[in-house]
Amino acid sequence: MTITHSPGALVGPPWRIVLASVEGSAKAARNFTGEYVKFYVPDIGDGPLDDVLLVASELVTNSIRYGSEPGDSLCVALAHGPDNVTIEVHDTRRRRPHLKPESVERNRGRGLFIVDALATWGVRDRPFGKIVWAVVKW
Repeated sequence: MTITHSPGALVGPPWRIVLASVEGSAKAARNFTGEYVKFYVPDIGDGPLDDVLLVASELVTNSIRYGSEPGDSLCVALAHGPDNVTIEVHDTRRRRPHLKPESVERNRGRGLFIVDALATWGVRDRPFGKIVWAVVKW
């Protein structure tokens, strides 16, 4: 899949952003995704928009926790169709995400289950890392 800038998008939000691999970047990715979707898919509706924002946040959180080292950055790239939004998170590690049992002690382990429930997702390699992608349809 190749993500390209939307036609006529010179006046709208960009289609990708590079963020530091730090905890606050999940919120920044969520805000970036919200601006993009509200501009390019204005009729999306609140339910699907919430799903897209949650998936973006979970993918970035997983990238920060498991797909990068301190000092790394990650890239969030977005694309859309009439009934879907594609979210890609590019990071620096080849280690592929997988569904793990939830840990009550760590208060973690639900992220990919959430993504899996709301989207079709997968992983592909890239030089010096991987891309985790998800397509949210409505």
